[in-house]
This record gives sequence, C-alpha cells and structure tokens, in this order.
Amino acid sequence: MKRATWVSITVIAVGLCILLSTANLFLGGLNQDEGWYLYAAKQITQGQVLYRDFMFTQGAALPYIYGVLFPIIEKFGVAGGRLITALFGLAAVGCAAWLAVRSVSSKHRKAAALCALILAGVNVYQSYFTVIVKTYALCAFFLTAGFVALSYTSNSRRGAMAAFWGGFLLALAACTRLSAGIALPVAGLWLLWNRKKVFPLSWIAFGLGGGFILLLGLGTFFFLAPGNTEFALFGYHAGRSPGSLMQMIALKAGFISRSVQAYFVFFAGLLVTFALQRLHWPVRERGFEEMTLDSRPNLIELLREANAERSPFARSFVSLLWFSGALITLVHFMAPFPYDDYQVIVYPLLSAALAVTLVPHCPERQQLRAVFAVLLICTAASFSSPMNQDWLIRGRDRIWWKFKETPDLAALQKVGAELRGKLGDDGLLLTQDTYLAVEAGARVPHGMEMGPFSYYPDMPKEKAEKLNLLNKEMLIQILSKAHAPVAALSGYGLTIRSPEIAELSSSDRKALQAVLETNYTKCREVQNFGQASTTLEIFERK
Repeated sequence: MKRATWVSITVIAVGLCILLSTANLFLGGLNQDEGWYLYAAKQITQGQVLYRDFMFTQGAALPYIYGVLFPIIEKFGVAGGRLITALFGLAAVGCAAWLAVRSVSSKHRKAAALCALILAGVNVYQSYFTVIVKTYALCAFFLTAGFVALSYTSNSRRGAMAAFWGGFLLALAACTRLSAGIALPVAGLWLLWNRKKVFPLSWIAFGLGGGFILLLGLGTFFFLAPGNTEFALFGYHAGRSPGSLMQMIALKAGFISRSVQAYFVFFAGLLVTFALQRLHWPVRERGFEEMTLDSRPNLIELLREANAERSPFARSFVSLLWFSGALITLVHFMAPFPYDDYQVIVYPLLSAALAVTLVPHCPERQQLRAVFAVLLICTAASFSSPMNQDWLIRGRDRIWWKFKETPDLAALQKVGAELRGKLGDDGLLLTQDTYLAVEAGARVPHGMEMGPFSYYPDMPKEKAEKLNLLNKEMLIQILSKAHAPVAALSGYGLTIRSPEIAELSSSDRKALQAVLETNYTKCREVQNFGQASTTLEIFERK
C-alpha cells in the first residue's frame, strides 16, 4: 500500500508538470524574445555565422542547438520552438530530482527526489518561463545536469569522466547564458579543495571538459568576429542603464519582491530549514547532555542523525549547490535590469538543494505525508497564481472580465498563415515582430534580426554596419527602399531605442511612420496581437 502511494504521488507530480507545460505551450502569452531567438536558429541553418553575420545578444548555444532541431520549428513555427523548450525545461526538472537522489542517504532518496521534482516542476511561473522560447530552459538543463555529473566525482572508477562531463555541461550553461558561468570557477575550486574526497585528478578533467566547450563556444566567435562578439556578450548589456539611483533601488527591490512571489513555496521551505538548522546548532555546540528541550528529544535525535548520515563528500557537495545557487542569484541581482525571470535558470538547482537539506530532518515514517503536503501546497500555489488568468483573460473593464477571443499563439498562427500567401518567392517581410516572420516562414531585412532591439538611432553608421544593427539613417533607408510586399508592425514596432531600451519620442515615431507610409498603404489592423496585446498594423507596398 505504501509503495502504491509513492507511485501515485510520483505519477500525479509528473502529470502536473506536463499539464502546466502543455497549458503554457498553447495558452501562454507571447514574448518578443521568442521571435529573434528562433530567427537566429533559422539564420544558422542558412549558413550564417553568429555575431559576425547577424547580431544576437546571448551565448551561442541556443541558436546552434535549435538550429539542429529547426525542422520541427519550420513545420510547427513558434509552437515547435515552444515544444523543444518545454522538453528542455522538463529535463531540467528531472535532473533536479536526480541531483537530489545523489545527495542524500538511501532512506531519504525517494522523498528528496519527489520534493525536488515537485518544487521545480509544479510551479506555473517556472513552467511558463521554461516553455516560451528563451534561453532559460536550455541553460537550466545544462546547469543542473552539470552538477549531476559532479555528484559522481567521488567514484574511484568514473570520477575523472564525471568531472569532465561536469565541466562540459557547466560550460554549455555558460555559453547559453553568461550569468551561469560563475558556477564554473566555483565548481573547479571545489574539486581542487576536495581532491582527497573525489577522484584525485578530477579538477584537471573538469578543466579539460569546460575549457573545450569555452574554446569552441566562445573562443571561436572571438576569433572570427572579436568586436561583434564582445558587443553581443558584454557591450549591449553594459549599455542598458537603470536610470536614477531611486529607479535602480526600485528595480533591485522589485527583483526581490517578484522572486519571492514567484517562488513563495521555496522561500517558505527555506525559512523552515533555517529554523531547523538553528535548533541543531545548540545541539552540536553544547552537546546533548546540556539540552533541556525535554519536550523535543525525538526531534533533537533526528537532527543529530540527519547530520551524521551524510558522508563528508555529500555534506560538502550540498554546500556547493547552495553556494553556486547563491552566487548566480547575486550576479542576477547586480545586473542593471535585474528581471526576476533570470532566476529560472538556477531554480531547479536550488530546489534540489532545498529538498536534500530539508528532507533528512523529517522522520522516515512521516516522509510520505511531508511529500504529499509539498505536492498539495505547490499545486494550490500554481493553480491560484494570477498568471493563470493570462491564459484566458486579457484584463478587466470596470467590473467585466475581458476574455480572449483566441489564445495569443493561435492568433499569431492565423496572421502568419495569412501573410505567408502574400510574400511571394522572395519571402521578405518588413517587421520588427520577428516571431511573426518565423510563423510566416519569412525573412526580415538585414539589421532587423534582433526585432525591436535592433534600432540604435545614435550609433555611427560604420559601427552599426559592422555590428549588423540599424541607426536612424539606415532604418529610414529600409523603410523607404525595402522591396518587401508586406510590412507588419505591432505596438513594439518603431517604438524602442537601444541600448537604453527606452521609448522613442512621439515626434521620432511619427517621422518613421511617415516614411513608411510614403511607400506602404495600411490595409488592415489586428487588435490584441502578440506580447502586451497591442494593435498589429499590416501594410501593403504601393
């Protein structure tokens, strides 16, 4: 009966993970980043070289991996990209459970693995951001899988190979999002410090695996286009300014507030763990003879056993998980614009760390109930999240809810199919909504590959041409001379200036719109289109 209950909870937990991913795949709101990430993968399949031939402001891993899988995207459009992303996201959840199994004693493995899986997977916020096409799911998978590999470094026969793959995978995480790169030196130093607890030369094997990927995934592009690569990975992000001191403080406070809101169950579990550890400290420091907590002898005994059960390697490894997660979080906090969704890449790792820290403090006979309680709490938190309203609701007009006529993805697919028939053999579409170009199987004018983030009005022309971006003169030339039969601009089109990611002035927008309308005639509008439900204007060339 007990075994059947464990199996039932596992099936329910996995089912909920898949259910949330499926709902977010079809009903989750669109994001502008989905377009230029997928368009970059398309460029790779056409023989273009990242950074040198077109601009892309993240690591090289995603465009090349999604480029290999591009037949799926070509057939299913953005939905195909979301399917690939969802599979990487679910793989990261699986790795979190695997990591928990590797970090506790045998009698705690089932509970720790299930807790890690539930925390990482039964979270609608985490699910959404590992389904829409961003770098988060891929990076989370590589990051968590890298630590799974490192958990095998204490094995006398497989330790060197495990360290090699650990370095290999963590370097891939860094080549997906640079903020994950801080885990590489931390893990390398940990292997060197613990060389008596792991295979002696693990740190060398780790360096070889990581170094190979860094040389391939970063060194190659610095060799081919050093200036473009430096701008893509560092210059673009450094150019974003949070504004005044008060705005910067507000952004940092917002990062903390929204992170706690998104991962409230995790932070509550963190507080419980801290409370239990605080109870354990006087036990450890003063000895059991001096304790006067007669009403809690079983708990004290349990805390002592939980600490003693872990091997020195396991205790050190769990500390590595926490330290790496904390450092990556700090890197995100220090970013000029610290968005809370940055934490998506590290959350599976932190979920595993919390599970293996908390579960050993629970009596073995109570672990099933504890896991069931975690499942209930995470399920309640996920299905009561305000994010779920966005699947069906577009907002509120006084006392009336405004239901979506069709999901955002379905609306994109409909417009994409409509435009595909109008573009002709050349397939050129004048748009900054690159997810529309992906859905229509179209290409965009050179320099617009980054969508709304490709416009640098004040950048010198020579530099803009080198970096494959557009300044004011170049954008006006495209608007007036591009031979695209159709132009399509949503509320994100011709409205954003980079690198500040600031809104263009009204006069600048009107001037660009006027240039467009000298060559194009507006033929229709699509209300509530794409990210933020703006109006899509479709033009035909005169």
